[in-house]
Amino acid sequence: MDIDRPLSANERIKENSRFLRGTISESLGRSETGAISDDDTQLTKFHGIYQQDDRDLRAERGKQRMEKAFSFMARMRVPGGILTPAQWLAAETVGRERANGTLRLTTRQTIQFHGILKGNLRPLMRGLHDAMLDTIAACGDVNRNVIATVDPWRRDLHAEIATLARDLSSHLLPRSKAWHEIWIGDELVSGGEIEDEPILGRTYLPRKFKIAIALPPHNDVDVLAHDLGFIAIVEDGRIVGYTVTVGGGMGMTHGETDTYPRAASVIGFCRPQDVLNVAESVVTVQRDYGDRSDRKHARLKYTIDRMGLDRFTGLVAERLSVPLEPARDYAFAAMGDRLGWAEEADGTAHYTLFVENGRVHDLPGRRLLSGLHAIAALDVGRFIITANQNLVLADIPADRRATIAGLLAEHGLDDDVSGLRRNAMACVALPTCGLALAESERYLPGLITRLEHELERFGLREDDISIRMTGCPNGCARPFMSEIGLVGRTPGVYNLYLGGAYDGRRLSKLHRKDVDGDAIVAALSPLFAAYARERTEGERFGDYVIRVGIVHETKAGLDFHENIAAEAGG
Repeated sequence: MDIDRPLSANERIKENSRFLRGTISESLGRSETGAISDDDTQLTKFHGIYQQDDRDLRAERGKQRMEKAFSFMARMRVPGGILTPAQWLAAETVGRERANGTLRLTTRQTIQFHGILKGNLRPLMRGLHDAMLDTIAACGDVNRNVIATVDPWRRDLHAEIATLARDLSSHLLPRSKAWHEIWIGDELVSGGEIEDEPILGRTYLPRKFKIAIALPPHNDVDVLAHDLGFIAIVEDGRIVGYTVTVGGGMGMTHGETDTYPRAASVIGFCRPQDVLNVAESVVTVQRDYGDRSDRKHARLKYTIDRMGLDRFTGLVAERLSVPLEPARDYAFAAMGDRLGWAEEADGTAHYTLFVENGRVHDLPGRRLLSGLHAIAALDVGRFIITANQNLVLADIPADRRATIAGLLAEHGLDDDVSGLRRNAMACVALPTCGLALAESERYLPGLITRLEHELERFGLREDDISIRMTGCPNGCARPFMSEIGLVGRTPGVYNLYLGGAYDGRRLSKLHRKDVDGDAIVAALSPLFAAYARERTEGERFGDYVIRVGIVHETKAGLDFHENIAAEAGG
């Protein structure tokens, strides 16, 4: 990084934060406002908390000279997405009592709580802490929740990568005790600041950092969309090591062609015992060389593209205890979830439950929150959140399967969904996300209904086609990796991307700019018709639009950047 460039404001806030304490406690005590101070809004992200307001109410409250309808979002840290039934019930309880009564399963295998009033923040955190849960480092300029393929069908392999997710999360956590002091009431150790941050540094990372672990052939985690990826290599039924990828990332900014999504690059292979060392080495190179002046260029992908992959890999190598080996080959089949029942040889069963856009609440005919409460109350198995916003009810004993099947049916949770809907994801967007330019979670289900009518016309209703929507170009639902991606521009208007790979190995490309719902349906309907007529055996929709030249293949961030730049000037 050019040391002569001024540091961003966030760097000053972190430097003066006293290891993430700031004046958060004082802000929480201010009863005259529902908000906290501006600097503290940046620091609470490291505690897993975002300050938000209800944007549906902004205009009216502004007219009445009222403060914005402030509330907070809190995000749990759940490495690998695994919860016990008791922990699920604890999350549900705090969601009902201290938030807006719903849970939101995220694309990073965790739970978000929305609509938390300031006075409910501490009680919510204590409720989670009592269940051995927390929100530490779920947001902010740190390594965030570590995600891993959900595959309880391969019990031993899944257990190994789930353990690795927990180990990585623990190893890269901030050492600051600020979370426990502020939210749980632990006292600051006599003598003041005794902490150090040997991995993250006093000012932590330049920007957020994300890690994913994939277990082929499943790529439910979209491993190439992350700063750091570990792809398990299985030989003779055991994991012999991991192919390592770096530099993935989804975010960009409309109209700024020097920002772009990037698919990760492969840099080598490591043995299981060396994963933590590899992760720490990559993180510390990013800590030392990432851009701390311009936050739009602070992610690892820009660090790599600025210095070149060879130099970056060389810097990582200098910090490794054991050198990386040549990368091992891997192959993916899909990034979607397998819904419904699956049974083990011993009778143990798993049920993957579709949760549209991850929102857990009760609706007429589909009482998801109540149904999952009843199932969790049985205290059997595990609740595993997937990176596709669904939920696996895992390890159900044979003698409880009928009971759980009955509860699913009773609450309307065993319905069938189309191939497009079961492969859909959306971010929260409006009304609470401050970055949203358009709708997403509230809009996508209706759009899918319209597209389902078109798919049925051409005999494609059951075909698995991935579609993802975000309310802004930050890409939280990873739209640039899907076969159909929709990215918000303004209310009701989106950019349409096509050609991502169903197995997550290829970025999509901009196909149409500034389209509304009618234009989206009009653009996709003839493509669905042509796909139904012309596809080859086993050909996926994203591969088809590449093969026939509707869009051209895009593999890496710089290619994407050049494509966008060319179109912007065309």
